[in-house]
Amino acid sequence: MQFILFDGATRNQFLPFTHTRPVADIRCGILTMRQRWELLLEAPTTTLTEDYLAEVFPTGFAAQEYIYINGSIFGNAALCAAISSLQPEEALFGNEELIAVRTTRQLRHKQEQDGSRGRRKEYTEPFRQLKQVWEIFTLNDTAIREDFALLTRDRKSEALPEFVTAINPSDIFVEPGARIWPCIINAEAGPVYIGKDAEVMDGCMIRGPFAMGEHAALKMGAKVYGGTTIGPGCKAGGEITNVVFFANSNKGHDGFLGNAVIGEWCNLGADTNCSNLKNNYDEVKIWNEYENRSVRTGLQFCGLLMGDHSKCGINTMFNTGTVAGVSCNIYGSGFPEKFIPSFSWGGSEGMVTYRPDKAIDTANRMMARRSRQLSPAEIKMLQQVFDRTEAQRSLMNVSTR
Repeated sequence: MQFILFDGATRNQFLPFTHTRPVADIRCGILTMRQRWELLLEAPTTTLTEDYLAEVFPTGFAAQEYIYINGSIFGNAALCAAISSLQPEEALFGNEELIAVRTTRQLRHKQEQDGSRGRRKEYTEPFRQLKQVWEIFTLNDTAIREDFALLTRDRKSEALPEFVTAINPSDIFVEPGARIWPCIINAEAGPVYIGKDAEVMDGCMIRGPFAMGEHAALKMGAKVYGGTTIGPGCKAGGEITNVVFFANSNKGHDGFLGNAVIGEWCNLGADTNCSNLKNNYDEVKIWNEYENRSVRTGLQFCGLLMGDHSKCGINTMFNTGTVAGVSCNIYGSGFPEKFIPSFSWGGSEGMVTYRPDKAIDTANRMMARRSRQLSPAEIKMLQQVFDRTEAQRSLMNVSTR
């Protein structure tokens, strides 16, 4: 049996993050959607996604029978039991949403519904699903709590140093190799998870629920509020509230970031500040790239959504509900537009196209600091993203050069 995570009908609602990954590799909570399924299933998974992503995230059909699982759904023990009990050519539905299908067919992207035409089985228990991009941060509080319980069950935390001020220490879990200097960790409102080989530097103030991934770092004096995940390899400082950092991104200096999602290999320059609340306290709208229109979020608090490999210079200011695409380079005074298409270079005074070869050079220089570089498949994928977003740059008057 091979488990395959498919994107589902909502994948285009998660742009710009799904330009460069399947839905299953979105981080919400301590884990990505994929990591959670693999932990619960006790088995590896592969991916069914857009053709241009398939070389980086292959399906690799390697069995006689397959269970396809909706990657936008949060895995839990009850769902895993229901999926494991599926019979051949049987599909599991909940609230009219396809959760999983068991079949001998090797399906292609968007063929999951074809595979569900056999016997239908209804799942009546509650479950959670990512449906909109802003839910990555609005559901993060709950996801951290659930992941914390999953990851720490029947395990013992490493000891906190005596010089750490810990409130409700029973809900603080420290993985081996983590280094924690004199700081305040308050787990009264939710659990705090410090990943393997992570570092909490001097003077940090943390309120749960909060999570740090492996090798992540909180810089000295950071002020971090609940509902925040600092993904593996990330460095974060300043004031942060309800933010999800995917992996290997930096916000190493002072400045405010709230109700936001930051992809992989991003860098926010010193004193970058991001508004998360309108001056009139009105509902925040954001640009939906797939639908080419502004959409209501239903939220009063919504900050920056930044795709992979994007950067901004020192003192950059982002307006409420700003969406920045993949491989953007943003700088200058004033507020840039609230939608910055992928491969854009500039700021409030105008944008030009960021050539893919230059963007790839920059990405490799940043990745080299963590002993990584883009693979040929990833370079090909980024070129595809550039080609697929040309119309967006034209729509937003990004000039060529």
